[in-house]
Amino acid sequence: MRVITGSARGMALKAPKGMDTRPTMDQVKEGIFSAIQFEVEGRRVLDLFAGSGQMGIEALSRGAKSAVFVDMRDDACKVVRENLAKTRMEGLGKVVRSDYLSYLHSCRETFDLIFLDPPYAEVFLENSLKTISQIDILSDSGIIITERPFGKELPAIVPGLVRYRDYRYGKAAVTIYRREIPQEEA
Repeated sequence: MRVITGSARGMALKAPKGMDTRPTMDQVKEGIFSAIQFEVEGRRVLDLFAGSGQMGIEALSRGAKSAVFVDMRDDACKVVRENLAKTRMEGLGKVVRSDYLSYLHSCRETFDLIFLDPPYAEVFLENSLKTISQIDILSDSGIIITERPFGKELPAIVPGLVRYRDYRYGKAAVTIYRREIPQEEA
């Protein structure tokens, strides 16, 4: 697992030990960042199920303004801090040890990019989308990038969001949601 491009290009990142973390494959990460390449620079990022922090760190490497990394596991938070230090981005990232719903309900920030790549077997992804749409932490031009196993369906309609694009990378599927623009502004 490595940073693909930007200021930390080519740097290898650590992953938490064990089977609790499933790092995003480089092919999937490249596809995601290709799809949003002009929408990363200067943006505020939330990496909600951080694991190693690779998605948020990739965004920082590509010029994102800041990133918040949230994971409920202490070992994952430690690895994210180590990866931020290794890439010399610790001043741009904040690591929060919390479960995703507690963090979302206490969040007082808005984000431009939100990465959601939770454990596949759980309903965390659906719950995250629903909660994010209810608490309004996505900026007006915000994007949510989700990763899930191919075949696991996501809701076609999420209040306040538009399902923008779907991609498939082998056994993984990526869906991008954008903030819905009210009709009077469109």
